[in-house]
Amino acid sequence: MFQGKRYRHRSKSRGPIRHSNGNGHSRMRTNSFSNGQRNNHFRPTQSAEKLLEKYNTLAKEAMSSGDKTLSENYLQHADHFMRIIDDKNRNRIQSKSDDQTIKENKTLPQNPILVEDQNTEDKQDQSIEDKKE
Repeated sequence: MFQGKRYRHRSKSRGPIRHSNGNGHSRMRTNSFSNGQRNNHFRPTQSAEKLLEKYNTLAKEAMSSGDKTLSENYLQHADHFMRIIDDKNRNRIQSKSDDQTIKENKTLPQNPILVEDQNTEDKQDQSIEDKKE
């Protein structure tokens, strides 16, 4: 009789593709182009300092080859990483100064008996001054 075509639903996600083998279990097929690496294309794996150096070098090479537009592009990237380095250094200096003020503001716990004695002495001194007036 009439048999319609079976259409497979294709996911638009870029994750692994699941295939059912008929017995209720599914097997996963990973992207064959990934070479086992994760799809993390947006995060640099190098430090900001190394990336700054890299883009400065690329800008110099582009300028020496006569491509001013590409050189400017690389310089903008270098400027971005320079700002990241400046922020990191500023935060490090701020945290050091915060740590220093915390250390300076810490006081040793006082003996409550001595504090009480000091309070009574202060009260006695004030009462003597009141009597003199």
